[in-house]
Amino acid sequence: MTKQVKHKEDLRTVILEAAKQLFVQEGFEATSIRKIAKVIGFSPTTIYLYYKDKSDIVYALHQVGFGMLRDRLEPLMAVEDPFERLKACGRNYIRLAFEHPEYYQVMFMLKEPITFLQDEKAVNKWPEGEQVLAFLKMTIEECQALGYFKGQNPFYTTIQCWATVHGLVALNITDHLSCIQEIFGMQESVEELIYESFKTLITLVSTAK
Repeated sequence: MTKQVKHKEDLRTVILEAAKQLFVQEGFEATSIRKIAKVIGFSPTTIYLYYKDKSDIVYALHQVGFGMLRDRLEPLMAVEDPFERLKACGRNYIRLAFEHPEYYQVMFMLKEPITFLQDEKAVNKWPEGEQVLAFLKMTIEECQALGYFKGQNPFYTTIQCWATVHGLVALNITDHLSCIQEIFGMQESVEELIYESFKTLITLVSTAK
């Protein structure tokens, strides 16, 4: 990698990091290219050399976040037992949310990345999400082949598993789970509370007749 290319990649990273902080702290609408430029100490013109507008930036952040998620899920292909793989998927998803909460919010709690795709009239409406959900659905179907999730539609089961863990993570991001933890005197960490709640649901669904 030449020094010029490395400089460009480094500057992209700096722009994305500043934008991520602003999007999460101030909201997408309140964030402007000028504000991002002020944070990083460059002119707005410099940012426009790399991104056409802030929608382009938020989608780039969305892509980075999904790259992190894929990196955590792909090694799980080696887990032969699909039910154990499903639980591991939940665990790795939760860890991503705890280790990179701002990326998580950009990926799943801002509508703008999806709006960007719709405005761009992309052939694939949500390519990043499609890859992850396809992996999860395949895991559900392999579980069904072993007798889990009897009589359940694999698509709806996939959505339910994702919605459950997302809902738990969202409750944590908004500090609701920490309040619940105090009210009920839970001793485990909030991360463990989320994971155990997720495991409880998929176990209940898997034994439903």
